[in-house]
Amino acid sequence: MASVRPDDIKRQVAAHWNRRAAHFDDDFGHSIRTPAERAAWDRILDLVLAGRRQQDALDVGCGTGFLAIELAKRGHRATGIDFAPAMVNLARGKAAASGLTMRFEEADAERLPFPSDSFDVVISRHVLWTLPHPEAAIDEWHRVLRRGGRLVVVDGQPNADPAVAPVENARSSHEYAAVGDQLPFLEGRSREDIEALFRAHGLVDVGSDPLLDLVEAQARRMIEEGVDRGARRRRYVVWGNAAR
Repeated sequence: MASVRPDDIKRQVAAHWNRRAAHFDDDFGHSIRTPAERAAWDRILDLVLAGRRQQDALDVGCGTGFLAIELAKRGHRATGIDFAPAMVNLARGKAAASGLTMRFEEADAERLPFPSDSFDVVISRHVLWTLPHPEAAIDEWHRVLRRGGRLVVVDGQPNADPAVAPVENARSSHEYAAVGDQLPFLEGRSREDIEALFRAHGLVDVGSDPLLDLVEAQARRMIEEGVDRGARRRRYVVWGNAAR
């Protein structure tokens, strides 16, 4: 396929997530619905925040606000950005319904509309694979961190087992089919790859966790909801601190 201009790629990506926004929270994995999922996410956020309190936090690619709202509930000053206007509108509605004071803005994850040194925490969840320039995005997220601030990436890799029936998802959608070969991380990257990438882009004190409790909790929920297809996605969280 011939090269596609970055802005055209991003319009295609935004079109996909705008289309899915109304039912995004109904899709598996975009919400917390069981005690085991709640326990897993509480552990994950305690782990990556490492006792940090009342931080200026940015959720990049926030979707309908899942992580930003979790951060706000813990007392952080949370901002969320997303490239899809429909997602941003839904996130604002959810925050208002929860009585939380937060900011949600339409913005490009690779070109953030914030000055350098704006945030203590930048977090993203399943975003890097959607970007035409994921390494440039990491530099941009690093740029807006204050000295000692923390970058957190929650991600995973699709199940590559040929014996497992493929699941319809964003990667198999018609929007992504048109631009998939322009997305370097489309098939995901390993936890070790992301750790190395963080170090290569100047982050220090890099750590990670395989999120085995979240994987197990989601697997149990799939069985309970009758949607288990035998797939077990590899998930992880990687974090690193800004040294500058």
